[in-house]
Amino acid sequence: MKYILGIDIGTGSTKAVALNLNYEPIDSVQRHYPLFSTLPGYSEQDPILIWEAFNQCISEMKERMGAAPEAIGLSSAMHSLISVDEAGNALAPMMTWADSRSSAIAKRIFESASGMDLYQQTGTPIHAMSPLCKLIWLRENEEELFSRSHKFISIKEYIWFRLFKEFKIDHSIASCTGLFDWKALTWNKEALLLTGITMAQLSEPVSTSYQKKDSEGITFVIGGSDGCLANLGSDANEKGTAALTIGTSGAVRISSPKPIFNTQAMTFSYILDEETFICGGPVNNGGIALQWLLKNVLGKIALSSADYSALFENIKATIAGSNGLIFLPYLSGERAPIWDSESFGTFFGLKLHHDQHHLSRSVLEGICYALNEVLAALEPQTEEILQLNVSGGFVHAKIWMEILADITGKEVVLVQTEDASAIGAAYLAVKAIGLAAEYPMSAGEKECIQPNPDHHKVYKQLFSVYKQLYPALKDSMHQLENLNKQG
Repeated sequence: MKYILGIDIGTGSTKAVALNLNYEPIDSVQRHYPLFSTLPGYSEQDPILIWEAFNQCISEMKERMGAAPEAIGLSSAMHSLISVDEAGNALAPMMTWADSRSSAIAKRIFESASGMDLYQQTGTPIHAMSPLCKLIWLRENEEELFSRSHKFISIKEYIWFRLFKEFKIDHSIASCTGLFDWKALTWNKEALLLTGITMAQLSEPVSTSYQKKDSEGITFVIGGSDGCLANLGSDANEKGTAALTIGTSGAVRISSPKPIFNTQAMTFSYILDEETFICGGPVNNGGIALQWLLKNVLGKIALSSADYSALFENIKATIAGSNGLIFLPYLSGERAPIWDSESFGTFFGLKLHHDQHHLSRSVLEGICYALNEVLAALEPQTEEILQLNVSGGFVHAKIWMEILADITGKEVVLVQTEDASAIGAAYLAVKAIGLAAEYPMSAGEKECIQPNPDHHKVYKQLFSVYKQLYPALKDSMHQLENLNKQG
């Protein structure tokens, strides 16, 4: 059988999804790898393990299908950084998007006179997640490593070099580094001056449709970032539709013919292709907040699907709005729309009548409030958003999607499960190699969930309180964070 393979190189795993030539998913393979945190703020991985997982996914899919794919499209997580030598060997562990050791540098740039100009030139929020801030941290704290490095690359560039012995970066991944000029499609001179590196120390930027054949004659299409391709894989490139993804973290994204800037919420604008930007905002706390709830509050040790099922059943039976309890879900700091690594989680409104079920539901509601706040930052600068196309592991919990619909007041449409980025990578490859003139759309029926008007009324009132909490607590959060660091 002829097929196209989409591969998403994620933070926790690499996943390959095979699509037949009707562009329907027919099989998938996944390989996991560990994340290391040797010091507070560090989030690192071994790129060799990711390369091995990538190859295992391809080999197993070829064995299952009995043939090589017509083409392979690539998606990968954003904001990673690897220092490599001339042979492409990693000189240190990879810094992932979640690495926050450069948060003080991000704050310094954000508060500088050029901070907002840099944001608008690159489309990337000023935050510790960006390779811009990571590079400055390396220069200031790891001088020997910084000086030895031939190039600074992402995980997809690392894999592409292992495949083809060339340093290339697609416009999509480049546009989320904080180093790339989205208008000129080249490396930004101001950003390079800040980091102390030259263009020669970065890969050559190429279109997301750039392709090359390997020794077996398989065409690899370089593709884009996981966020941009999740929009493509979720059929969220139409006006009035947004893509919403929740995994460990989460994001809201819309398609736009031009960048969308919000200097308060610092929404991102990343490139999908020559005609399309994917604009939106990421949140740090999605499924990770539920894991914290189950382990640290409810005392579950080895989490199972039964633990999650019981949690969702209890949430379903609890009143909308958690009887006046509101949760700020900033357990691992927050990105959009507050961009504050020193923020933290807060239960507000806690009284004697609240029990663990209220706490559980408020955590889920807090995640949805955070996503709704990103949506509210995007919507005034585009056409009214009527529909949320959702993907990620959370779609298996219907109560989660119902709460999302009730809080946002939008129709929630289940398009894909957790495979949207890999499917988007396959869709991009289909167009790039000429199998289709336009990007494919997913076939089959879609599950739609409408908001409950009574619940939406409750949530609208509570959301107005939610939005006031962080500004009121910000200074206190920072004071406490400083005390914790001193202690």
